Amino acid sequence: MSKISDAFKGKKAFIGFLTAGDPSLEKTEELIVAMERAGADLIEIGIPFSDPIAEGPVIQDANVRALTAPGGCSTEQVFGLAERVSRRVTVPLVFLTYLNPVFKYGYKEFCQRCAETGISGLIIPDLPFEERGELEPALDSFGIELISLIAPTSMERIHMLARKARGYIYLVSSMGVTGMRREITTDVEELLDRIRQVTDTPIAIGFGINTPEQAEKYAQIADGVIVGSAIVKLIGEYGENAVKPVEDYVRKMVEGCKAGTDD
Repeated sequence: MSKISDAFKGKKAFIGFLTAGDPSLEKTEELIVAMERAGADLIEIGIPFSDPIAEGPVIQDANVRALTAPGGCSTEQVFGLAERVSRRVTVPLVFLTYLNPVFKYGYKEFCQRCAETGISGLIIPDLPFEERGELEPALDSFGIELISLIAPTSMERIHMLARKARGYIYLVSSMGVTGMRREITTDVEELLDRIRQVTDTPIAIGFGINTPEQAEKYAQIADGVIVGSAIVKLIGEYGENAVKPVEDYVRKMVEGCKAGTDD
């Protein structure tokens, strides 16, 4: 089993997301350590990008804050953050980025740096399934898992997407961009059923989940839940003082996730 797969072994995984460099790279490191301390099983780290097309206003603003902070927040600086924090935590770390920064850095060089700095997987929302082949040799060479996203619009492509899935599947619960939602109306169970017909890769639900009650509900039917905007919103509100609020929030969400674990 890979380090990512191990995060789902024997439990429903709680996955937290934050944007690197918001409010600073040093504080991001503290936040990642605090999220693990609160019980997070895997942490997604967003590499700031000027045009994060899959993100709603909360995470878009976090990207702007990171990129305009004193000293900026380059891809190489984020690799430095990953290298430091991977020595302090044991949970898997996954980068969420876009294809342009990876292409510009060089596929082989980017995947090699991921391996060197303790990154286990990549999420690239704007990488079309049909074009993943150009990146796969580099991923395979350095043992980096490409996380597949499956959305409600993917119905006709689910089997194709799921068969190639590695690490875990990021099941997008709602249409549109990331953001907190009071109610998720998608028939998530139908999507889960279709995916499970062709793969036993763990499935984590994201996009919109932000309360312990939602975490409990979706942990009952999926293998994990992903929370991003609610965490990033707290970081935006509290800035340099965000560590405790984020840790307290993640602990409550982890408890909700555990409550949804089948006996």
